[in-house]
Amino acid sequence: MTILITAFEPFQQETINATMEALSLLPDSVCGHTLIKRTIPVVFGKAVEAVTALVDDLRPEAVICLGQASGRAEVTPERVAINVMDARIPDNAGEQPVDAPIREDGPAAYFSTLPVKAMVQAMKEASVPASLSNTAGTFVCNDLMYGLLDHLARTGRNIPAGFIHIPATPAQAVERPTPSLAPETVAKGLAAAIGTL
Repeated sequence: MTILITAFEPFQQETINATMEALSLLPDSVCGHTLIKRTIPVVFGKAVEAVTALVDDLRPEAVICLGQASGRAEVTPERVAINVMDARIPDNAGEQPVDAPIREDGPAAYFSTLPVKAMVQAMKEASVPASLSNTAGTFVCNDLMYGLLDHLARTGRNIPAGFIHIPATPAQAVERPTPSLAPETVAKGLAAAIGTL
């Protein structure tokens, strides 16, 4: 299986993004699955455009998008993305939509097609803190998850796809105290999660 896995660039005056750190530690192949690793912008709409273009060009057999969730202490696969953009901070292009739909004619929500509960169990068995999340927020992470699943639904591609949030790194927690996980631990958990596909 070929799996597209994406990280986000740094945002909000950060110099690193936990997703980039973890992604860099993943090998090119996990459990026999070939990983295609890419970094995308933290910008409403543009993140979706970047990932859906990669999906159309590379034709992966699964897609996992990663996002940083400062404040969370566990790796958290997301169950659902909702059709709303409501940003408490601007994205990296300075956009800050409030109570705006992602797609005017889209459904209220999309559910992940990743085996999210199996992923959580596999990560726990690998001694990595993990739990299932029922909110991807309303920032670019949710926008990306919704847009990706919407694109797959509209193009008739029935492949596993979804989103996983990870905690900040210990280096980030030094500047702004928050729960954190070492990128090596996150990468170990992601490898276990990928093994469920």
